Amino acid sequence: MDRTFHPRTRRIAPFVATAAASMLLIAGCSSSSGGKKAEESGAAVSAGKASTPRMTVALVTHQAPGDTFWDIVRKGAEAAAAKDNVKLIYSADPNAGNQANLVQNAIDQKVDGIAITLAKPDAMKDVVSKATSAKIPVVGLNSGVSDWQKLGLMEFFGQDETVAGEALGKRLNSEGAKKAVCVIQEQGNIGLTQRCDGVKKTFSGKTETLYVNGTDMPSVKSTITAKLKQDSAIDYVVTLGAPYALTAVQSVGDAGSKAKIATFDLNKDLTGAISKGTIQFAVDQQPYLQGYLAVDSLWLYKTNGNYSGGGEQPILTGPAFVDKSNVDAVAQFAAKGTR
Repeated sequence: MDRTFHPRTRRIAPFVATAAASMLLIAGCSSSSGGKKAEESGAAVSAGKASTPRMTVALVTHQAPGDTFWDIVRKGAEAAAAKDNVKLIYSADPNAGNQANLVQNAIDQKVDGIAITLAKPDAMKDVVSKATSAKIPVVGLNSGVSDWQKLGLMEFFGQDETVAGEALGKRLNSEGAKKAVCVIQEQGNIGLTQRCDGVKKTFSGKTETLYVNGTDMPSVKSTITAKLKQDSAIDYVVTLGAPYALTAVQSVGDAGSKAKIATFDLNKDLTGAISKGTIQFAVDQQPYLQGYLAVDSLWLYKTNGNYSGGGEQPILTGPAFVDKSNVDAVAQFAAKGTR
């Protein structure tokens, strides 16, 4: 594999990889546990398989235990791996230092490519530099749209979290909201902070930030409930993940509040809640697409020297609103665990 050049040191004309047709491939089953231990996968079902030589890709995320969002990312990655004849090694840890160690493990294994999330970019800077020094191509996904180029990654697949937050803030204005509380489940996660900051920027009402312990759902529920009891003026609860939105529904009931709920991100239970009207809308960033494109981009780079976005621009997978007007179309895919 020729890895003698890098987009940060040698610019090439922008070229967007033409992988759109393969985005519709559907993955097979995925474990719900990321954890610290790396896991190999090649069992996803695909409509075809590349005849190119076998390569190994490590996908290293900041998934917290029990966070089903990452199951969707992983299914997309598995589908691309099955199609591209890639051995996928998945590992995750919400602690940034531990995540960096997992990346180092991938470097030590001499993988052909690495896909990482940058929830805490500063903690990943050194290990990314080690990967590029070892001539291992690195792409980013999900978190880090503001930092991927600074750290020397080749490509990035995800949404601009500030833009997504601004879009949600504007939507709150159209809904007639006056006071919103933005619930952050992980302090220090730059993407989550950017979402709430974006909401504050465009929402004409008042916004407060509420920090909760995202690894302890009973605590999340009680914290949101206490906030709603304390402040009856809150008319919208904005959560930053589907499980927290569903928990917030319980909090609203327990507090006797009339607050409505909006959220970022989807899962199959959340689409049902939108259909029922217990959650008003969600901002979808298409995590399946993020995992799929990240793995596929490394295969395209190895087999054809392609850079999605030319190494200059991120490939945005969101934001898009899902509400009662379109939830039925999305729900059929969410039921399969791919949206």
